[in-house]
Order: sequence, then structure tokens, then C-alpha cells
Amino acid sequence: MRTRMLALTSAVCGAALLGAAALPASASGSAQEPEADAGVVTAAELLAEVRACSRISKGRYRTDSGSAKATVPVCGTRDAVFWKADMDIDCDGRKTRACNRKTDPYFLPETAFQSSRGEPLDSAALPHVVVPGPSKVWDYRRSGLTGGSVVAVVYRDRVRYGVIGDTGPTGIIGEASYAMAKALGIDPDPSTGGAESGVTYIAFKNSRISPIESRARAQSRGAALAREFVGRS
Repeated sequence: MRTRMLALTSAVCGAALLGAAALPASASGSAQEPEADAGVVTAAELLAEVRACSRISKGRYRTDSGSAKATVPVCGTRDAVFWKADMDIDCDGRKTRACNRKTDPYFLPETAFQSSRGEPLDSAALPHVVVPGPSKVWDYRRSGLTGGSVVAVVYRDRVRYGVIGDTGPTGIIGEASYAMAKALGIDPDPSTGGAESGVTYIAFKNSRISPIESRARAQSRGAALAREFVGRS
């Protein structure tokens, strides 16, 4: 907010400047300029908190089955677990127009975690993240994570919230649902879409929501946890 100062050297000068001093409220400093929404955590703020990696996995993961080397560690903080990888598209679960055997040759009509109705999750509608199945490299369950744990996913300048909704191969990391990719502006096509790199996944410990399929609860809980994570609580 800018303030305007007027120095008056004499009564005569003050009288001469009387008209000029009658400034609008916005110019006199009684109104503030618009500010960014203090409740919204930005991608830059979250990325600043995960610049350094304190590795909690015993090894590293490949981003694809054909990758020559395992390069991605799982890192931990007091409140979260994170990794930086690519994004492959998970279309498993409920059969929809977007996710089926025709659109995805690897389609499976099931997910590791189910909805409150005991049904597979809808990958086309629910933003969720896939974690590697438990192994000697890393067991997500020992990090305070489970199905329904809240996750923040960062890509470029976008932050989107979801849940852990499925598990994948024990040696591969970097996968999220069709709906999560779409929300981040990533091509969600299960055959040709995804992102080759630049995706950061932040899973908050002991943050399970119920029902797992509630996008609204994932969003509100994720936003609150993100504020705490960057020190805004």
C-alpha cells in the first residue's frame, strides 16, 4: 500500500494546496491495493518445502518398466512423504467412457482401495495417486499412509489435491488417475498422455479422509494441510 506525504512550509502554502490535498481515498492511503488470497498455497511455496530430500526409501524407483536406471527416491519430512517423478495415467477401476479396455489396453476393473460402497474407484472422476506396492525398498504403510490419505500434486504452477487411491508395481513410481492428470492440465489419455517429468507428489501422513471418493473433502483437507506444511497455520 502506498502512502502520500505532503510537506507544508507555511499557512499560505497550505491554503494554496488545499484543493490538491483533497485526494480520493485510494490515493490518500485509506484503501489497500488487492492482495493474493492468503488462504491459497502456491506451487512455489510447496516446492520450496521439498527442495532437499531426506531419503526414507532403502533404494530408488524407476519411472517406467523400461527405464534403464532407478533414479527416484522417496523422501520424508515430519509431516509428509514426497517424490519427484513423471506421471503415467492410471485408468483402472470403474469402467467409464474414458477408462475401459478400448481406451486403455492395460485397463483393470479394480483398484487397491474401494469406495464407501465397496466398489472400485472411478479414475475418470476422482483425482488420486498411485503408490508402489509394499516392498523392501519402501512400504507406504510404515509412513503413515493408506488408501484415502490426502496428497498434493504439483505440476508447473498448478497444485491439485486428491487421495491415495491405488497401488502399482513395487519397482515403479510416478502415476496418477485420469482425473488428476486432467485437473493439472496434463494430457489424461491412458495410452498417449502423461508427463515425462516435473511432477511432485506430496502425501500427508495420517491424513485419511472418508469417504475416499469425496473430492470436496480431499480439497478442503488438502488445502488446510498444505497451509500447515508451508508454515501458515
